[in-house]
Amino acid sequence: MLIEMHYSIVAISERLGHESVKITLDTYAHLYPDKDITLADDLNKFRSSD
Repeated sequence: MLIEMHYSIVAISERLGHESVKITLDTYAHLYPDKDITLADDLNKFRSSD
């Protein structure tokens, strides 16, 4: 739910009490399946707005 609410992985890791962000990413990275596509789309939108 926190990922869908766009909280940072650092904030989520701290909230869950994980020892490191790596633990959080190793556990929840599968919830970011389109991260590369979304990131590229956002960069393209930003670039084309100039």
